[in-house]
Amino acid sequence: MARYPLNLPAQLKQDAETWAEKQGVSLNQFILWAVSEKVGSLGQQLDDPNFPGITYRRGASGSITAVLRGTAVRVQTIVVAAHQWQLSSAEIAEQYTLQASQVEEALAFYEVHRQEIDLAIEVEAALEASA
Repeated sequence: MARYPLNLPAQLKQDAETWAEKQGVSLNQFILWAVSEKVGSLGQQLDDPNFPGITYRRGASGSITAVLRGTAVRVQTIVVAAHQWQLSSAEIAEQYTLQASQVEEALAFYEVHRQEIDLAIEVEAALEASA
């Protein structure tokens, strides 16, 4: 095993110690575990290299969702705005404080990943209908 000195901000270290204690492991083990999880998730290579402005994020429910990189705007939100609300790319960009190129990339991503995005839209609509 390689050694690596690590400087953490005081509050982050305190939070990590609290979580490590709750998990019943040492701080060192907790940090090793956290780094392993992050490296593992990055290693899944879910992002489509043809769409550098789109990335996947795990939401609060644990589901993985395509979003515009650097924002919290989901691709499915852009698709609904364009197809159901009939907004233009410029209107969507203005509504969500995006560049028009980001909206266009999201819509192009949708054309390639239509089945995945349509399913996410259907699931969300069903959840809203049952609420």
